[in-house]
Amino acid sequence: MARLCARALLLCLVLTAAPAAAEGLEVIVVEPYIELRTGPGRGFPIVHVVERGERVRVLKRRTDWFHLRDADGREGWVHRSQMLETLVPTGSRLEVDDPAREDFVAHRREAGLMLGDFGGANVITAYGAYAFNAHLSGEIALAHILGNFSDGQYATIGVTHVPVPEWRGQPFLSMAPARSASSPRARRCRRLSAATSSPTSAAACAPTWRGVSSFARNTKST
Repeated sequence: MARLCARALLLCLVLTAAPAAAEGLEVIVVEPYIELRTGPGRGFPIVHVVERGERVRVLKRRTDWFHLRDADGREGWVHRSQMLETLVPTGSRLEVDDPAREDFVAHRREAGLMLGDFGGANVITAYGAYAFNAHLSGEIALAHILGNFSDGQYATIGVTHVPVPEWRGQPFLSMAPARSASSPRARRCRRLSAATSSPTSAAACAPTWRGVSSFARNTKST
């Protein structure tokens, strides 16, 4: 299940990432103006307007937003819809290529972060992988488990074999030895009241959570 989540997360990251073909390209504004924002989103304020006929250089792309620099050195982010209305130096419209499945299949490195459940405890996992070829890849994962009564860590290093990489749904075989360790959370105790039915030598304990102790409370019915 964790591996399926990892592949789903990676696919989302690849589909939201954009190819860098337009980076470094200079384009000409043909609309009355384009708006430069402080960040890649409509919630960021507009800091500058580039007017028709001016040239801007594409520095990088993040999903549907382009980071530009004008002739005066001012930088900002422009949405894809405005970039489609610009011209390249040859006089043709700028063509923006969107990522496809082939981009996902062709990549050789991947890394990610997963959040999930491990036997009722929260688990945070960081992983990385490298594809040696279309059939074989190596992977490493480090995880930290946050339980109510104990914490744990585990690490895996393994290899994955994909027999038919050209299929859209890819069966795979994975072998990954693991090493794990766990440690109990700090616990604090106090003796029960002699008025209770329990022996006075017994102790009631509760786990300490982030330095705050929770003690068992006992009341005598009258």
